[in-house]
Amino acid sequence: MIDPFILPPFEDFTPDAILAALDLAIDRHRHAIDSIVEAGGGSFEDVWLPLERAETAMNALWSVVSHLRDVADSPETRATFNEGQGTLVNHVVGANQNPDLFAVLARFCESEDFRRLPAADRVAVERSVRDRRLAGVALDPEQREQYREISLRLSVLASQFNAAVLDATEAWSEHVTDKATLAGISAEDMARFALAARDRGLEGWCITLHQSSVSAVMSFAEDRELRRRIYHAAGTKASDQGPYAGIHDNSAAMAEILVLRRQVAALLGFSNPAEWSLATKMAASPEDVVSFLRDLGDRARPAALREIEELREFGKEELKLDALEPWDIAFASERLRSQRYTVDEQEIRAYFPIERVFEGWEGLLKDLFGVRLALNSEAVSWHEDVRYFDVFDEDGKLLAGLYLDLHARTGKRGGAWMSPARPRLRDGNRSGMPVAYLTCNFAPRAGDVPPLLSHWDVQTLLHETGHALHQIFTLVDRPAIGGIRGFEWDAVELPSQVMEDFAWNRDVLTAMSGHYETGRRLPDDIYERLLATRHFQSGMSLVRQIELALFDMLLHLAEEPEEPMAVLQRVRDEVSVVRPPEWHRFPHSFSHIFAGGYAAGYYSYLWAEVLAADAFEAFARKGVVDSATGDRFRGEVLARGASRSASESFHAFMGRESDHSALLRRRGLEV
Repeated sequence: MIDPFILPPFEDFTPDAILAALDLAIDRHRHAIDSIVEAGGGSFEDVWLPLERAETAMNALWSVVSHLRDVADSPETRATFNEGQGTLVNHVVGANQNPDLFAVLARFCESEDFRRLPAADRVAVERSVRDRRLAGVALDPEQREQYREISLRLSVLASQFNAAVLDATEAWSEHVTDKATLAGISAEDMARFALAARDRGLEGWCITLHQSSVSAVMSFAEDRELRRRIYHAAGTKASDQGPYAGIHDNSAAMAEILVLRRQVAALLGFSNPAEWSLATKMAASPEDVVSFLRDLGDRARPAALREIEELREFGKEELKLDALEPWDIAFASERLRSQRYTVDEQEIRAYFPIERVFEGWEGLLKDLFGVRLALNSEAVSWHEDVRYFDVFDEDGKLLAGLYLDLHARTGKRGGAWMSPARPRLRDGNRSGMPVAYLTCNFAPRAGDVPPLLSHWDVQTLLHETGHALHQIFTLVDRPAIGGIRGFEWDAVELPSQVMEDFAWNRDVLTAMSGHYETGRRLPDDIYERLLATRHFQSGMSLVRQIELALFDMLLHLAEEPEEPMAVLQRVRDEVSVVRPPEWHRFPHSFSHIFAGGYAAGYYSYLWAEVLAADAFEAFARKGVVDSATGDRFRGEVLARGASRSASESFHAFMGRESDHSALLRRRGLEV
């Protein structure tokens, strides 16, 4: 169960087996540390490899358990995860704070043997020393214990936050018996709503709070009151407001998380959690990030103001809406987009049945990077929807593995993400290939119509593909700095956003299409109309991202903990053009910053977009799908992991520093 060289045997991951395996992994890790400390030094093979070996096995086990918690939640899974997570965090914090181990590693970094090591080996050890400093190894014993207690509590709170969001999502649904209420909704979405009703033993249709369901209603439902109800339920989940007010409320967890983060930052000598977060990122200081975001806001807000005023006028004249309410915006925007560009989202989706998209996606990976995917039906997975693929290089060599889990279902958290399943690893005569999980929440199969993807869904698939390629193309044998591990978080979206831009190329998009009834490829006239929409409401989209990023940074930069809604309202006063009602509670389900890796780091999407927009222009100059540029991007960025800084990898690919104006060009907002 804990062998990082083989695929996870998911059928063996029962609660008792998980906890027993975790105890064994921790014992082995503790023994490795004791042996290294007792020896007091030695070669790379003596000082580092035993520690890496034990940490890799421990991480390989827990990555599976964490993944199952996200994709196959159940009371048993959740209870096992929570118990094991507490045990693991307590052990890892203690291990990272072991002063004797730290002393051995620090001495080794000063040795002549260390200076002769390959660069990746040196970086792995140096990062470990740095991270141990950031884990409080230099604190006095009382402070180290305080750090450990806070870390454990933060881990518990993160789990509680995610659980509350999932529970709130699953708890609410609206049962509809009158078909007329769903006027404007596509046949595919109607079939999905009918399936949700059947799953609940009901006739008619059920609208849930899964994102694909909410998006369908907000964008296409003609019934304004229905849109308001869904908006209200979605905008208040896991909070003190809405139809389940207080039942899955994250308010207390958020407040405690913010207090504890400040306490940890202070223990480590940082003025605030934002400084603590940026200690391992590209950005030099929180003030630089705030300045970056406000400068973008100044550039984007005039366009956003024009766009929202235009939408109000359209709503008044064409849709007879005296006031444009927040629950009208997606619907009115879709109608305006359709009218202006004669683009019908339902018509576009008909050309992207998921299997045709997948075929084109495979072709793009082959043309761009020379890789071939082969379905491996013998690999064990956690659900019948999941498919596992062997990834072969252009010379036929098995390179990596990839799990695809693409459809929404009960017990699976919303959104889309990639996470490492297994690292690239070399240990003596054994070698292990990197494996990734690629997870989305596209519409499930329902009725005779196959799942049809929107153009946004296609972009999402390509975005997560970029993360997966970063994982599976690594040539770094040190797991702690291979793939996305250790890569600066404000650059980690570079590969994903580069890949996302391929969704706008005619040849790529045509190859991913095929009408679900006729098989006809996406016609040129529809492609041209779709392309014309690329920068539709770009200003509004950008200021929304700035709003979230600035809220996150200012929340963690404040001298004293502040109520999140108060911070968000101030940020909205500064940059926003759309103001939700007072009862709206977006922060209560903002898992990225309260339960994910983006605390004081949500700006990373925009910071990395500068790099990605610039990098994609290198592809565009060579005709977009250019294998030579793909090989260079793979070799200089994707393969290198964190064996060197992200800025060095970017410079190696582009031959220069980044051009910040590329982001504005990507958004169609260049001044």
